[in-house]
Amino acid sequence: MATTRPYAGKVAGTRTFVHQRGHGRSHRPSGTGWGYADLAADLWAVAGAVGADRALGVSMGAGALLAGLAEDPDRFDRVVLVLPAVLDRVRDDAATARLGHLADLVDAGHVDAVAAHLLADQPAPVRTDPAVVRWSRDRAEELVGSGVPAVLRVLVDRVPVPDPALLGRVPCPVLVLGQEGDALHPASVARQVAALLPRSVLHLSGPGGIMWEHRGRTRDLVGEFLSAT
Repeated sequence: MATTRPYAGKVAGTRTFVHQRGHGRSHRPSGTGWGYADLAADLWAVAGAVGADRALGVSMGAGALLAGLAEDPDRFDRVVLVLPAVLDRVRDDAATARLGHLADLVDAGHVDAVAAHLLADQPAPVRTDPAVVRWSRDRAEELVGSGVPAVLRVLVDRVPVPDPALLGRVPCPVLVLGQEGDALHPASVARQVAALLPRSVLHLSGPGGIMWEHRGRTRDLVGEFLSAT
């Protein structure tokens, strides 16, 4: 679970990691008649099965949590939203267009090209870091043959929360983590989300990346927040 496990290194208690639809061993979605509300239903089902009272979501996972909280604001005691990419408006920019290109590369099975694409999306200061290069290659090998392309093509014109005012009903503390210089996960979206949640804490890292140059600080923030009583 390379994309989410690093965030939980200092979180106390039992931790359950979820591959959302299209990812890992979860089922591949068919058709286009689904969206963030369905991802939220998946998460709520898992949370209910394991008795989770706190949650963390990264990127698409953050969108799924937002969609769920808009309808069921009292579900969790604490929530962490990492790199929210979209809220109430469909995006049509160069970063989202790159998602379509990534989907094509994955479908074509071009591991080298997928790895190069992923590396180019990482913060400029860390692109030559051997660990980042290795991560991009490992992630490319995971993506090829997965159901991720279907997910990317569906979600590109979906939004998690059509009525953002609904987030004003969420009573629990929410930590929102964003980073500057990330075209796919704009810091402006993190700011917007934090402004709508009554008990939010916003933390924006520098352009070196939440889980690259600022990995230790991110682990500390998440661990302290989710482990708090």
